[in-house]
Amino acid sequence: MIEELAVLAEWHNVRFMLDGLLITLRISALTIVFSFFLGTLLGVMRYSGHWLFARIAAVYIESFRASPLILLILLFRFTMPMKPVDSGTLAMTLFTAAIVGEIVRGGLNSVDKGQWEAARSQGFTWWQTMQHIVLPQALRKMIPPLTGQFITVVKDTSYVWVTGVQELTGKGVIILGKHGSTVQFFAIFGTIGLIYYVLCLTINRIGLWQERRMSWLTH
Repeated sequence: MIEELAVLAEWHNVRFMLDGLLITLRISALTIVFSFFLGTLLGVMRYSGHWLFARIAAVYIESFRASPLILLILLFRFTMPMKPVDSGTLAMTLFTAAIVGEIVRGGLNSVDKGQWEAARSQGFTWWQTMQHIVLPQALRKMIPPLTGQFITVVKDTSYVWVTGVQELTGKGVIILGKHGSTVQFFAIFGTIGLIYYVLCLTINRIGLWQERRMSWLTH
């Protein structure tokens, strides 16, 4: 058993897994950043009540939320003239943006309507009120659900393996194909599970820190 585990600890296998981890981190980071900005825009559009903007945002959000993520990843892989890792990132970004959009809309709805009336009495425009008063207050309330969604993003990067992207899970499957004993199976996927746990725990800690920070700034 020790010899079987020693094989997995060889440098070329470790480096192989690290390469997969870097791809996972890249997909996660790009998806989180771009989906946050796109989702915020969609949430504001849907919250605005404008007949055209709200309708566009609603159609987008409901369409993507109703679609299985893995189906979108496969669809983008075979219809977009892009590298598999890029098409997978795009699919995850558009899907996550729809969920973020609903989180943003919920956060905006939680802000007291009196804030709008107070801002209007001071001569603020709709956009000035949204940008400087309502959205910052809503963001503090959105941090917990956003943190949960971004943790889901990290775990969902494993789906892109079905399109041939050798991210963390994909690399593990390849190594397992070369060294296929039961002991190595648990060692490989135990290690992968631990890495995902550390990544998700890190995001959770960042979310808690940001929540405390914003709570302190608004008091």
